[in-house]
Amino acid sequence: MISVQQHISTQLSKKKPGDLIFPTDFRGSGTEVAIKQALSRLAKTGTVARLAHGIYFIPKTDSLLGKVHPSPEDVAKMLAKKEKVNIRPAGAYALHKLGLTTQVPTKLVYITDGPPRLIRIGKTTIQFKATTNKKLATKGTTSSLLIQALEELNLQELDNKKKQKILELLKKEKPKILKHDLTIAPARINDFIVNLLKQENNDGLGTVNR
Repeated sequence: MISVQQHISTQLSKKKPGDLIFPTDFRGSGTEVAIKQALSRLAKTGTVARLAHGIYFIPKTDSLLGKVHPSPEDVAKMLAKKEKVNIRPAGAYALHKLGLTTQVPTKLVYITDGPPRLIRIGKTTIQFKATTNKKLATKGTTSSLLIQALEELNLQELDNKKKQKILELLKKEKPKILKHDLTIAPARINDFIVNLLKQENNDGLGTVNR
């Protein structure tokens, strides 16, 4: 009879360097305890590497960088795909992705329709915050991210440089999709964006830049 570790080793041989591995990938091959013990032993032999609690990956080496770890973003996307939940960057992380701040966050926050979860990877944490379906109903690639980012800011204190950047981001979104997403956005964010666009249409970009 094939042992749990042998079964897992066979499955791992089909994976590519850098692929993420979760104990739940091997359900059916043994008990939860046996699977975790097998992965722990395989980590000691270097067959897999431990990234965080309950998360492993197939070791990957770059000729210049040496050992390469999966990025926190890749981990978040893989977890969402595996658990069949939707996620969306929020807060300071959304601001950074849009270029509205140069500060690199050490905490990546995502809103999700799945359960809340906190994962620590080295000095970085990934947080899944449960939210309503309404907040995840926005459609635009840029507008969805922007709405989440603006929730992090005091909109009354934004300088003209930030407003100009926000206008540039808004122009990347299709008007029909932006209109839809604004109906879902919190009132203060809807009003801020509508007024910003009106100001541009009435006075031109020069007013915003002054």
